Amino acid sequence: MDKVFKALADPTRRRLLDRLFENNGQTLGELCDGLTMSRQAATQHLGLLEAAHLVSTVRRGREKLHYLNPVPLHEIQERWIQKFERPRLQALSALKQKAESAMSAKPEFVYTTYIEATPEKVWEALTDPDMTAAYWGHSNVSDWRPGSAWEHRRIDGSGVADVVGTIVEADPPKRLVFTWTGPDEDRPDGPSTVTFALKQLGGTVQLTVTHENLRDDNERREAAGGWSAVLSNLKTYLESGKPMSLSMSAHPDTEA
Repeated sequence: MDKVFKALADPTRRRLLDRLFENNGQTLGELCDGLTMSRQAATQHLGLLEAAHLVSTVRRGREKLHYLNPVPLHEIQERWIQKFERPRLQALSALKQKAESAMSAKPEFVYTTYIEATPEKVWEALTDPDMTAAYWGHSNVSDWRPGSAWEHRRIDGSGVADVVGTIVEADPPKRLVFTWTGPDEDRPDGPSTVTFALKQLGGTVQLTVTHENLRDDNERREAAGGWSAVLSNLKTYLESGKPMSLSMSAHPDTEA
C-alpha cells in the first residue's frame, strides 16, 4: 500500500483522479485539457498512478482510455478504517453518482486487482460454485462453454438465481465474457456484459473486469459499489484462504 499512499500524496495526481471521477475513461489528451500540464508530465503522473493500481487502462482502437480503479481504495477501507472500528465509509461513494459520459464505444467500468496466484487458480475461483459462494456470497453455476447459460445463485438453499446470462467467450485461463441481467428484466437495449481478463505478471495475476452496456443510474450505482468489493474479497480469499465478511453485500447486483 506504500505506492498508493505515495501516489495520493501529490495534489496533481489527486487532481487527475478527480478528473477521472468526473468523467471516467478519458484519453491522455482529454485529461490534459484545461490543466497547465504538459502531456509528458501527465504521462509521468499517470504512470505512478498505474503503478499504484489507482488507474487502469484499456485500448479502444488507437486510443488509450484511463479509468479510476477503486480496488486499492476499498482495500485501504477494509484494512484500516474497519480495523479501528470507525464508521464504515464507501471508498467508491463518488462513483455512485451519475456517470457524466456514457459512450457505447467504451466500457463504463474498468476495475483491476493483482493477486498472488496462478491464472488457473484465479479462473477456478471465478467459475467454481463453492469458491464463488465463499467470497462472493453467490454460486456461479455453468459449464462455462460459449453459448451456455450461467446463473448467479443464492447460497441459502433456495436455488434462486439473482443474475442470469449467457457465456459469450471462454478461453481458460485468460478470458471470460458473459452477459449479465436479472432473470425477469426487460432490457430493450440488451443485457450488460462482463469481461474478466487474466494476465500473468511474474508470480501475480492481473485481473481486469470491465462492465459494459449498463442501463441506467441504478445499475451504474450497483456496479460501482459492488465490483471493488468482489475483487477485494477474491484477492483476500486466494491469498489467505479466508474471505472478508460477506455482510458487505460483496456482489455488484446489490448496492455495497
